[in-house]
Amino acid sequence: MPFLCLLYFVNYLDRVNIGFAGPNGMNEELGLTATMFGLASGIFFLGYLVLEVPSNLALHRFGARRWLARIMISWGVIATAMAFVPNAATLVVLRFLLGVAEAGFFPGIILYLTYWFPKAQRAKAVAMFMAAVPVSSAIGATVSSVLIDAGDGLFGLSGWRVMFLVEGVPAILLAAATWFYLTDRPEKAAWLTADERRWLADTMAAERAETEQTHHWPLRKALTHPRILALAFVYFGISYGLYALGFFLPSIIAGFEQQFGTELTTVEAGLVTAIPYAVAAVAMVLWAAHGDRTGERVWHVALPMLLGGVSIPIALYLGNPFSAMVAVTCCAVGVCAAVACFWTLPSGFLAGAAAAGGIALINSLGNISGFAAPYITGALRDLTGSQRTGMWVVGVVMVVAAVVVVVLRATPAGRDEGTGRRVEHAD
Repeated sequence: MPFLCLLYFVNYLDRVNIGFAGPNGMNEELGLTATMFGLASGIFFLGYLVLEVPSNLALHRFGARRWLARIMISWGVIATAMAFVPNAATLVVLRFLLGVAEAGFFPGIILYLTYWFPKAQRAKAVAMFMAAVPVSSAIGATVSSVLIDAGDGLFGLSGWRVMFLVEGVPAILLAAATWFYLTDRPEKAAWLTADERRWLADTMAAERAETEQTHHWPLRKALTHPRILALAFVYFGISYGLYALGFFLPSIIAGFEQQFGTELTTVEAGLVTAIPYAVAAVAMVLWAAHGDRTGERVWHVALPMLLGGVSIPIALYLGNPFSAMVAVTCCAVGVCAAVACFWTLPSGFLAGAAAAGGIALINSLGNISGFAAPYITGALRDLTGSQRTGMWVVGVVMVVAAVVVVVLRATPAGRDEGTGRRVEHAD
């Protein structure tokens, strides 16, 4: 788990570090408006969408060790190349290719965790892995700010270019480590005793067999069923909040400086940006552990989504920086707590190739928000001159998605996703 968290830390930082580059020299140097910045940030997810499902099916066939290493070296090369973009058009192209390169990484890890963790422990395992998101946003905000500030002029590059260069290299190095270190399945885990291997392999095989026997979801059904599409919309809502925060929180903090008359250095702004994510990292693990203990899933997704959806637009109307940061922190906690528990829903009724395809499809369609959130938020800021309208859209999307996940309480096999009990109104 620590190794997987490290991989996702590097992955997520390479995905969102454009959010730190934008207000710290990149937008000015490349002549980007807020709309163009939103396009460059979000087009990553169009490339991501194209290859997500086939990439996850390839991981299921060839094994996590080989496929994840292939993904990482591809994204590492492109991430470092972003340090040398000469203009806005090249930036947009490289961001698109970065999405193509990274396709399959996140759903591949989610699928990989279903090979190793029984259902009763899966939400906590996913939360431990996904804690890399707020941690990378918290630590990454500070590290990225320091690199931009201290690296300005290094190698004859602007500070934001140095940040892209330094933060892209670890993915290439970790690709080699992944090839030699990761274990594909419990049956191959030499670091477990023979009894431990047998117990875990038998437990996971029994759960997969029960899921397949109970729910009967072939790959074709997992790629076309309305329930999968509805879950994709729920994930769209969660991700909409996540990426709106990830790409625009540094700009929101800069707006606080103008609104409240405060002055922050680049490093101080990075530290302030880290606060919501540091709190969210702790909250998401505790919330997921509570979900595992109670066995309830649906409300563990819906309630934090409601918290996040209500708090993010309110943050921009509060009268002082402290109360505004409390509201932003509540949004970060809500988004991260929801996403940690969300992935227990599809993995509760998908197995085998259906799990590989279904999880990838949900992630792929849900991550369209990664394009929509920064582009719409940036366009609304250009149109209105304020962040408020864009943040209201974030809140509304999250609240609607929370309502949808509550409506989807009954699984296709007639079991409640929150409690496992039979219900009469099943699909």
